[in-house]
Amino acid sequence: MAPTTAPYGTWKSPILADLITQKTIGVAEVHVDPVTNEIYHGESRPSEGGRIAIVNTKDRQDVFGPDWNARSGVHEYGGSAFAVRDGVIYFTDFKTKRLYAIKNNNPEAVSPDNENHRFGDLNIHPSNSHLVLSTLEDHTKPAPEDVVNTLVVINTQTQSLTAIAQGADFYSTGRFSPDGTKVSWIQWHHPDMPWEGSELVVADFDASSVSVSNPTVIAGKPGDESINEAFWTSNKTLVYLSDKSGFYNPWKYDVESKSSSAILPKPVEKDYAEPAWLLGASRWTALDESTLLVSPTTNGDASLGLLRIDSGEFTEIKSPYVNFGAVHGVTSTSAVFVGVTDDTPAALIKITLPNTASPSSGSIDNAVFETLKETSSAASTISRGLFPKHQSIALEIPGSGAPLHVMHFPPTNPDYSGGKDGELPPCVMNIHGGPTSRVAPGLSWTATYFTSRGWAWVDVNYGGSSGYGREYRERLRGNWGVVDVNDSVTAAQQLSARGLIDGKRVAIRGGSAGGYTVLAAVVTHPLAFTVATSSYGISDLALLASDTHKFESRYLEKLIGGTLKEVPEVYRERSPVFHANKIRAPLLILQGSIDAVVPPGQAEAIVKQIKERDGKVEYVLFEGEGHGWRKAENIKRALETEERWYAEVLGLS
Repeated sequence: MAPTTAPYGTWKSPILADLITQKTIGVAEVHVDPVTNEIYHGESRPSEGGRIAIVNTKDRQDVFGPDWNARSGVHEYGGSAFAVRDGVIYFTDFKTKRLYAIKNNNPEAVSPDNENHRFGDLNIHPSNSHLVLSTLEDHTKPAPEDVVNTLVVINTQTQSLTAIAQGADFYSTGRFSPDGTKVSWIQWHHPDMPWEGSELVVADFDASSVSVSNPTVIAGKPGDESINEAFWTSNKTLVYLSDKSGFYNPWKYDVESKSSSAILPKPVEKDYAEPAWLLGASRWTALDESTLLVSPTTNGDASLGLLRIDSGEFTEIKSPYVNFGAVHGVTSTSAVFVGVTDDTPAALIKITLPNTASPSSGSIDNAVFETLKETSSAASTISRGLFPKHQSIALEIPGSGAPLHVMHFPPTNPDYSGGKDGELPPCVMNIHGGPTSRVAPGLSWTATYFTSRGWAWVDVNYGGSSGYGREYRERLRGNWGVVDVNDSVTAAQQLSARGLIDGKRVAIRGGSAGGYTVLAAVVTHPLAFTVATSSYGISDLALLASDTHKFESRYLEKLIGGTLKEVPEVYRERSPVFHANKIRAPLLILQGSIDAVVPPGQAEAIVKQIKERDGKVEYVLFEGEGHGWRKAENIKRALETEERWYAEVLGLS
């Protein structure tokens, strides 16, 4: 059947919310047993309340029953909740907070019974496997200023803890050297977030006494240089990523000479890592003592390649993937990663290389990619013609001419050739959370849900986003609620001027910090957007500053330009809850009933003000949900409600 025309935004699509939520899982983390080379992954399942199951990837079998949840609460965002060595798996259970060892599919508690303890970023000693290195976050005194973070060794035989590093505000990335005689870690101090300034420490480790000696800061600087993703490639060499050049570039530390040096011959404008929101994130790995598999990002787009530690020679690996995560070596010629393309959703992939030597052609085009685990069974039932291809666009910031990065996804459905009467498509403009984060390229089910119905979709990686270097990231410093808002307005205007979207039919949407930008935008630019959706969006900065968790308790000082005590007028001026009377765009607010980050009262205060002046607003409260949706039925309801809201406001049918 030949494609037909129909008004944009009204196209019929086989991509239903039920299809997405019931047949989609996430790969939360990946680990490779360094002894057996067995691969395991953490699988987040919306259909099971969002719990994370540990799965033997090859056997496709859960390693524990349905009552367990391998999720860490460290820094609230968690990450790296399990580790494996020689067939023994250690994991932290989200409900009980204890560490468990899995032997013969039977979890046994191996840490003290203390519900105030949170473990994460686990690393098993290479020769004394009963010793597990972990970040410990102690909530005995729950106020953010009283929560204590240390780096500990858990003796799983005696269920005892020994602190080997304390005094800094935060610790992560604890790693034993291959022979177990050295240990490294990253630490940082308030008011820095880890991407603003952190330190890499190396110390001697004595397994018999479970103690460290000679701790030395080898890289990083508070407030100025951030260190990320450090690991040992040999007993002699520790590799790490530093942004001292303005981008996260690879470095190495030689234990014998006690000296650091850049791996690359000269700095490059590529980010080899993302901001450390989650523990244990991995964008690179060692294949052997001299070769790294890396996935640097250039202007938001990622590539894959081999990097020689000795010479800094980079060899590109041709691949169909546009973004990478959870990169872990398996053998000297193979690795696993989570990869996504424009027309296939994220999947756990195994790459096998012909060899790790650099070919004479300068690139590798015969790597073999094998899908080990798909995150969606729905993808195989849907025509790939429904998936839009992203276009990375650098717009210009008015006045300075500096770049503003966005990704544009056009309306895409093989059953339709376009809209009616030369119309331009309505646009869903997505504002990411963080705010120090970004939207990476690759298939997004939510974006495809809209583009297959005739909407354009735009991800705004506003100033402050990651993936574009430190200078771009720090555009938001002191300017949250200003730069992000202005960039969103600019994106709508310039994409409309280019004829890519209908500037009179733009829906702006975002969650958490993105929801804050949405609310701030419709307050300060009431006519810029036609309709809006805020999901658990922050609306009262003073309340956020006074009632948030330790990890982010000083974050606002950098984003706003001072503490609440120092600049109270700025906090109030940039808090949408105090200016809701200025909102003119019809507003949908989606809120969790037990959200501790953005309590329902903030959302309800905005709703009340809009209703008092007879404005158009809808409020949906999801019972039992916190800061984001974990349950499949609520993910489905939120998506369908949002689409229905836009159609109602814009008169689409």
